[in-house]
Amino acid sequence: MSAESTAVGATRAAGSSRRLRSSRWFSGDTEVALTHRVALRTAGLAVADDDHRPVIGIADSSSELNPCNLPLRAQIAAIAAGITEAGGIPVTFPVMSLGEDLMKPSAMLYRNLLSIEVEEYLRSYPLDGVVLLANCDKSVPGALMGAISANLPTVMLTGGPRPIAHFRGRAVGSGTDTWRAFEDHRAGRLDDAGWAEFEGCLACGGGACNTMGTAMTMALVAECLGFALPGSAVMPADHPERAGLAHRVGAAAVAAVIDDRRPLSTVTPAALRNAARVISAAGGSTNGIIHLLAIAGRAGIEFSVADLIAASGQTAVIVDMQPSGRYLAQALHAAGGLPAVLRQIREVLELHTRTATGETWAAYLDATESDFATAHDVVRTLARPTYAGGAFAYVTGSLAPNGAVIKVSAATPALLRHRGPAVVFPGYQDMLDRVNDPELPVTADSVLVLAGCGPAGVPGMPEWGMIPIPVALGRAGIRDMVRITDSRMSGTSFGTCVLHVAPEAAVGGPLALVRDGDMIELDVAAGTLEIDVPADELARRRAAWKPPESAHVRGWPRLYQQHVLQADTGCDLDFLRPPIPGYAAFIEPVIGRS
Repeated sequence: MSAESTAVGATRAAGSSRRLRSSRWFSGDTEVALTHRVALRTAGLAVADDDHRPVIGIADSSSELNPCNLPLRAQIAAIAAGITEAGGIPVTFPVMSLGEDLMKPSAMLYRNLLSIEVEEYLRSYPLDGVVLLANCDKSVPGALMGAISANLPTVMLTGGPRPIAHFRGRAVGSGTDTWRAFEDHRAGRLDDAGWAEFEGCLACGGGACNTMGTAMTMALVAECLGFALPGSAVMPADHPERAGLAHRVGAAAVAAVIDDRRPLSTVTPAALRNAARVISAAGGSTNGIIHLLAIAGRAGIEFSVADLIAASGQTAVIVDMQPSGRYLAQALHAAGGLPAVLRQIREVLELHTRTATGETWAAYLDATESDFATAHDVVRTLARPTYAGGAFAYVTGSLAPNGAVIKVSAATPALLRHRGPAVVFPGYQDMLDRVNDPELPVTADSVLVLAGCGPAGVPGMPEWGMIPIPVALGRAGIRDMVRITDSRMSGTSFGTCVLHVAPEAAVGGPLALVRDGDMIELDVAAGTLEIDVPADELARRRAAWKPPESAHVRGWPRLYQQHVLQADTGCDLDFLRPPIPGYAAFIEPVIGRS
């Protein structure tokens, strides 16, 4: 970093006529302002009384407990350099690292806690803007939700997909091929030696899942909503241009403060609809639906599952990536990333929405048209899609009064209209105990039902919805069945799985009333999910139903269970959303002696 570039950046920052938020901490000759300046000086960051440089926080979520986010640690120095050269002051602070691999029962339990942490860091410290470092599934929406609530200028850097592993000469898709290998192992198609060999090939480097799971889905959403720089969402974690990207992110954060670009000015109904279209076009994760609903809620925007599905249904699936297709994220980045996708579905987008640099998506795509010429068919056209309809469907009915979702692009078409008897698992452990029993009374026509695994029920709504095929059926060659649950499934998963049933069983939803042998009818084309049981029998069961007792009597899980909303509104906590649509006030702290 040269003295000249630092001076140029400082001059640009000083050119802003607005008073910086951080000046409330640092300006003046009071003992409070003096103490604040000394505190940063002690950390090696000199701040003057009349300093015009914006203070940019770097929210570091890297952790050795989270291999998806760990590569972000190496990007911090370049981000800080970009901030400094653009005339800002970089300060790094730690935030909770939400990792799908090791965090139990699910990182989803802690998404809202991360959002609280980010919001309160931004509220309580002298920050003018922030760079959010995130990658693993829930770390992206959790950080975005906190930043939206705080409404300070925000740029996000996601960590990208991990390197590609190879097993017996074939590229391995993170998650997706693990589930396939596991089913092959359970069914006897992959022996113990092969299973051990498969495990040995997987630890090939840090980064998020390289399939179109939740991490890549939410990275695309972050870019589409104007938080991540255009073209950055799926840049591989080990890509040689990572340092340059990180530097640009730091500079972009300073520019966002100078231009006063805030989350609530970019997260608009049109931007949310575009994000829904992107999720569908990418064949993205069903978890993206929940997170987008939560993001909309934090912005005070009324946005329902039906709204989201309607928007997503305006485009076909055109990204040929696992689990809906063939390729991995590295191919999507080589083909141009999100801008290449937007170019192909441009006719259904609302392109007056903004990128992370402040320009409209229309202007960006017009200016960069020649940059994304590629012959790689990972990004197809609407005329030659991977899947002709939208990626998702929404069903309602007597079994799901407030709806449920299914990823039709990863389901078996012949099962999208199905009637069969229920085999009910009233909890995760019961399912594990019985699904491997070769004597389980089940046929290929049965409908597997997993209840009690929703937002409040576990708590945290883990990704248990891709119920394993019962072992006897797997050995007979059955690879898919209709499965219904109030839980979620991994974005890397596949199968005819009806997910996010609302209301959930733990709060008295109809799923709690299903019994073995009840006939269940799914008709995706008609948008229905019904239980064929006489009304008086259901009434009798409801009268006998009692809410399950929770083992959690204190702490975060208890608070979560008491305040979590249902899947159809995004599983946020009720007190974190604005009290009425359009109201999203952020209360600044009183600056004085602590």
